[in-house]
Amino acid sequence: MLDRRALLAAAVAAFPAAARARDAAPDPNAAREAAGVPALGGVWIEGGEVRWLEAVGLRALGADAAVTTADPWHLGSNTKAMTAALFARLVEAGRTDWDAGVVDLLPGVAADPAWAGTRLTELMAHRAGLLDQGLLDVAWLNAARADTRTMVEQRRALAARALATPPAGEVGAFAYGNANYIVVGAALEALTGQPWEALMRREVFGPLGMGSAGFGPPTGEAPLGHAGVFGQLSAMTPETPGADNPQALGPAGTVHASLADYARFLRAFTGWEHGWLSADSIRRLMSPSGADGAYALGWGVVRQGWAAGPVLAHEGSNTRWHALALVDPAGGRALATVSNGGPRGGPACQTLAGEMIRAFAA
Repeated sequence: MLDRRALLAAAVAAFPAAARARDAAPDPNAAREAAGVPALGGVWIEGGEVRWLEAVGLRALGADAAVTTADPWHLGSNTKAMTAALFARLVEAGRTDWDAGVVDLLPGVAADPAWAGTRLTELMAHRAGLLDQGLLDVAWLNAARADTRTMVEQRRALAARALATPPAGEVGAFAYGNANYIVVGAALEALTGQPWEALMRREVFGPLGMGSAGFGPPTGEAPLGHAGVFGQLSAMTPETPGADNPQALGPAGTVHASLADYARFLRAFTGWEHGWLSADSIRRLMSPSGADGAYALGWGVVRQGWAAGPVLAHEGSNTRWHALALVDPAGGRALATVSNGGPRGGPACQTLAGEMIRAFAA
């Protein structure tokens, strides 16, 4: 797993500080070649529609098959905003509420009394004091990959471990961690009696028409993720051990989707009339908490000169893939860039995002 706090910091990279006249269309091949990644893609959404979509390069180093604009890409931690949106859907359906407590939604879990007042929204904002340290270590990663229990059982077991002792971190302080979203996933599974994967298909992928969306590395005719080995990239088939994080980590970061389908999700935060979530729910999902105002529910919140207001930002990576999303809600536009270039994917995605902003954010 990657330290995704670094990804959040990278999402605030030095993109153009001010809007200017639109430049020529971005050149993803130049960005791909400069970073040395197999493939790179991007999508620009404005006015509720895809205005630019392109993918270039190879599905795998050493192979001949080129990527297409219909190919799916692993989105990593950008899954978190989808899990938060799933929670909002359940609130709107009357299954729970915005102040729901994690202990209340996990009956039968022996939680330390210190968690009694903790809300799910505090976990989704990474302010509940729950830390990955001691929970999502190498031992857990190895054990989870070999675990034969259902995903529901594995996530509930992780939630039980996390809640068995008081918060290790400072409650109210921002501390990014994947365990927060695994616990949220376990709570939603306990609430509904359904696996998180089934809930995502029913409440997110289905209503938004995200037909390409799934979980884990894409399979079949699709790009492969790449590992960095002694400075070189090596393609990893989906069934290769280590090709992805354990499936139990799903609510924190295992969704894959095509760029066009990911755009369907992103445009819901651009003011587009979608009917999928209410304006109040979207506002709550985008509203940061804490004095620093740096993180909402599944989204980092930053200021960038090209945007009409605060920008929703997130990067995701399982170290084999990379995804970057930026949303300018006030300006009604958003972008995403993706790569299968392993550790080189971050710089490639950031370079292409900067070119897209220069080209389209007049």
